[in-house]
Amino acid sequence: MSTERDSETTFDEDSQPNDEVVPYSDDETEDELDDQGSAVEPEQNRVNREAEENREPFRKECTWQVKANDRKYHEQPHFMNTKFLCIKESKYAAVPQISTLAWYTTLVPLLVVLGVTAIKDLVDDVARHKMDKEINNRTCEVIKDGRFKVAKWKEIQVGDVIRLKKNDFVPADILLLSSSEPNSLCYVETAELDGETNLKFKMSLEITDQYLQREDTLATFDGFIECEEPNNRLDKFTGTLFWRNTSFPLDADKILLRGCVIRNTDFCHGLVIFAGADTKIMKNSGKTRFKRTKIDYLMNYMVYTIFVVLILLSAGLAIGHAYWEAQVGNSSWYLYDGEDDTPSYRGFLIFWGYIIVLNTMVPISLYVSVEVIRLGQSHFINWDLQMYYAEKDTPAKARTTTLNEQLGQIHYIFSDKTGTLTQNIMTFKKCCINGQIYGDHRDASQHNHNKIEQVDFSWNTYADGKLAFYDHYLIEQIQSGKEPEVRQFFFLLAVCHTVMVDRTDGQLNYQAASPDEGALVNAARNFGFAFLARTQNTITISELGTERTYNVLAILDFNSDRKRMSIIVRTPEGNIKLYCKGADTVIYERLHRMNPTKQETQDALDIFANETLRTLCLCYKEIEEKEFTEWNKKFMAASVASTNRDEALDKVYEEIEKDLILLGATAIEDKLQDGVPETISKLAKADIKIWVLTGDKKETAENIGFACELLTEDTTICYGEDINSLLHARMENQRNRGGVYAKFAPPVQESFFPPGGNRALIITGSWLNEILLEKKTKRNKILKLKFPRTEEERRMRTQSKRRLEAKKEQRQKNFVDLACECSAVICCRVTPKQKAMVVDLVKRYKKAITLAIGDGANDVNMIKTAHIGVGISGQEGMQAVMSSDYSFAQFRYLQRLLLVHGRWSYIRMCKFLRYFFYKNFAFTLVHFWYSFFNGYSAQTAYEDWFITLYNVLYTSLPVLLMGLLDQDVSDKLSLRFPGLYIVGQRDLLFNYKRFFVSLLHGVLTSMILFFIPLGAYLQTVGQDGEAPSDYQSFAVTIASALVITVNFQIGLDTSYWTFVNAFSIFGSIALYFGIMFDFHSAGIHVLFPSAFQFTGTASNALRQPYIWLTIILAVAVCLLPVVAIRFLSMTIWPSESDKIQKHRKRLKAEEQWQRRQQVFRRGVSTRRSAYAFSHQRGYADLISSGRSIRKKRSPLDAIVADGTAEYRRTGDS
Repeated sequence: MSTERDSETTFDEDSQPNDEVVPYSDDETEDELDDQGSAVEPEQNRVNREAEENREPFRKECTWQVKANDRKYHEQPHFMNTKFLCIKESKYAAVPQISTLAWYTTLVPLLVVLGVTAIKDLVDDVARHKMDKEINNRTCEVIKDGRFKVAKWKEIQVGDVIRLKKNDFVPADILLLSSSEPNSLCYVETAELDGETNLKFKMSLEITDQYLQREDTLATFDGFIECEEPNNRLDKFTGTLFWRNTSFPLDADKILLRGCVIRNTDFCHGLVIFAGADTKIMKNSGKTRFKRTKIDYLMNYMVYTIFVVLILLSAGLAIGHAYWEAQVGNSSWYLYDGEDDTPSYRGFLIFWGYIIVLNTMVPISLYVSVEVIRLGQSHFINWDLQMYYAEKDTPAKARTTTLNEQLGQIHYIFSDKTGTLTQNIMTFKKCCINGQIYGDHRDASQHNHNKIEQVDFSWNTYADGKLAFYDHYLIEQIQSGKEPEVRQFFFLLAVCHTVMVDRTDGQLNYQAASPDEGALVNAARNFGFAFLARTQNTITISELGTERTYNVLAILDFNSDRKRMSIIVRTPEGNIKLYCKGADTVIYERLHRMNPTKQETQDALDIFANETLRTLCLCYKEIEEKEFTEWNKKFMAASVASTNRDEALDKVYEEIEKDLILLGATAIEDKLQDGVPETISKLAKADIKIWVLTGDKKETAENIGFACELLTEDTTICYGEDINSLLHARMENQRNRGGVYAKFAPPVQESFFPPGGNRALIITGSWLNEILLEKKTKRNKILKLKFPRTEEERRMRTQSKRRLEAKKEQRQKNFVDLACECSAVICCRVTPKQKAMVVDLVKRYKKAITLAIGDGANDVNMIKTAHIGVGISGQEGMQAVMSSDYSFAQFRYLQRLLLVHGRWSYIRMCKFLRYFFYKNFAFTLVHFWYSFFNGYSAQTAYEDWFITLYNVLYTSLPVLLMGLLDQDVSDKLSLRFPGLYIVGQRDLLFNYKRFFVSLLHGVLTSMILFFIPLGAYLQTVGQDGEAPSDYQSFAVTIASALVITVNFQIGLDTSYWTFVNAFSIFGSIALYFGIMFDFHSAGIHVLFPSAFQFTGTASNALRQPYIWLTIILAVAVCLLPVVAIRFLSMTIWPSESDKIQKHRKRLKAEEQWQRRQQVFRRGVSTRRSAYAFSHQRGYADLISSGRSIRKKRSPLDAIVADGTAEYRRTGDS
């Protein structure tokens, strides 16, 4: 037993998932996850390692090599991928001996089909090529021949040294060499990568910063880099730079990834490490999948079914011909054709003849008709003005033409949060100061008003004019100074932060580590307390027009454990104060016992949280000089600790952050996009479930869930630990039920939750890996050989792997079942690959149609994995849009895309397909019935030209227009009654039952169209005494009745009548008669005697009233039963659509959606917006070290000698 356990990798069960962090990267190897072992290698490890090294070469991790300014180095064969090209030839051959039809009857429709399909695909490919070309032709500067020259992105190769300027996109994964900023800092926006618009900073190596600033030194740079192979790990990089006989370690902080945007940096230089498809963002984009609709797959199976029917019919008729030939043909001298073939051979030839005659059962033109309809539907989406976003001049765009009807069958929507549900714009809305709430609509005398003008900030020279605030009483309090706490509140916001500032054309520009922090500093600026400048040890504030500079003694930075930040400053008067802001849960634990406004602020926090605002508590304390001096000694010691520095600093921080005086709380709105709650509400009524997959923190995601009404106060929220215990119990039950007789017992479908109640699931990426058994594995202490030594070991290892896979699959299925029982699911702190994994699990285990919607490059994998991908063309670049199937500018347009365009497209396509199969069977099976009267000789019942043009001209336009224009109810009613959408989810309008009903309808129609004229022709004498019962007149009669019947039938199927529909139906019938009279004229027969042999048939037959009566009778018998059945169906069993159609005039006025009323219950809200910070530490280290401050460059020797200065955080007090 122990041997088996040792030979396997085991899940790390010691570590508890951390809700605060994004889980490990997707491509992490086991080596990277190994614990740091002892320095002494065990003897057994050494023996086993040597055995493995002797068996196979040891593969190093860093195998990617780059040489600066040397493209050819990376073009060596061992870096290149081998590709093979396969060429396929196709040939077409005809066998005229077995065909009773002219060649053009099949070739003309085939050429039309192929031609239209080719043109449509060409248009699609050209559109995609234009977008690709636009990106590939972006330019940047690359060193060539010793100088920077402008080059296109597509020309950039590994080893190039490039220069990027402010607001440029990074074209490849590059090593930062130097920049225009101090210490070669470079600020980047990573919205394309992780959805965050706040700036992050990268910093080059000191040696490259010192020596690689000028063009000539960059051109002669010959550094050599060894690093990891291309992978999808956005947050990690391992490599080494070899230069000047020294090696320098490289990590992710020195790498600029493709998709980032350079901000607040005039220029920077970099060395290309990965380019093109090797870049991390491209590795994260996942495989490009060829997407097809559910109807496509169903349609293909139906065509296979028809093909089988065709073979069976042809075989039956061939057997009939062989029998007839043996019984009748051989004994009838007048049938002798000069060939002495046996009946069985003749039957074999007739089999292939009927394959050709009945080939119209297999609808060649169906596919091109479907493509034309989809193309038209795509243009309707593009032209929809109600999905046009005028503010950014962005129309909706259908980037594919093959998935429209699937928009009407969506079960699950997987949505990103930042930039998709929200605008990613933080706005200061309210605050509570000294127990008083500010932010309502009221005038300077505290009287509330429903309609009041915005506060005028023109008295403040530093106001940016962008803050919309309506509480004039707060301005009165600030200006009057009656309550000093009000001014101190905004002073705290102006001083306690890690925001960077620069001036452009006299305007202040703030760069914050999070959008929330930026919103708070901007709010302080507008209320008269403007942050103006900072140095390593000072910060300058404009306090109601008076500039004051404070000495910064220490910055106690934020992290995910502390959930707060503090700053200690010395005022110009010499007093020392600590200012702190953070989550209410951690601030309240550190308050002084004597805080008179503690309860009032708690009540305000409840109110803010109920309004789904993001809250922070603000507090301060005064520090005695002696107390600070003692504390500062501990702080300095912790700052230079060689081990466990972060833990030591946190401990020191705790000592000073106590006995705080509460000032109040801020409330920031993470502004939702317009119409998000309304859209989610309507989609929920359409039985569409929405899952939110985001990289944001749990608290942030939860509050957005409440804001967009995915979650309500009466929702029971289940977290990762709850789910883990439920799944563990279910696995135990399943294991207990398993056994010898388990496979004979029926599967038991149990619910995870008791019936009733509204539940939601909120789970983090770490818990997701724990639950789905996706945790990376660790190797055991003793390294075991990878190769099994005996057959028994190989068998045991295989069985063990199968057991693990079975357990993993069962666990994943249970998770999906549990999650689908919840009304809402929010997955936070998830990686791009985890987003795709969640989508794939629902696709795999629920067999449901999925849609993924996002706006950033981190959503690309999810968008590609889902059945349908939608890109939001927002603030985060075009990566998601370019990988999507549909794109638009606002989330609210999704309801129109699905409930209107999707539902209409589904209904139109279903009607089209049912009708198409019907009309083809009605047309083709006339040959079958005719075979019983012509000795099964594969003789056609129609003229050749009628067979050629039936699907191309006579019946094509009405069905195409129905597929393009038909609608059961208007767009407004479709949005007002989302329940209409359910028919698509349940596949009610097109399935095998509907298919066979259409085939049966076609069979009955063909019988009527054949046998009624046949009966009428048996004993017939025309007005001139001649019998019109010849074969050609009979063919004309059937063809005329067929064209009229199928065109009138589509009239019965049409719900939305327009002039175009009516014209197409009657125009098709008129076109048929016009072409027929032309083709039966003597003139065309003289020109092409072999091709046009029905000379005079139409004029001779159709001048007989008896023929017209026969046609009318056949049409009436075909259509009247259909009319009767439709009437009874709409009267006795009306569908939801029928009911709405009946009362559509009364329902014209669209009902206005109203937000659900929130019921506030004091003191019971457990929900907190918590801190409103970003996912990583702020800029405190950068500020304290002085690396961000512009100053004259020092020589490298001086920098090295003064290296310890980086850790200095305090000024000279």
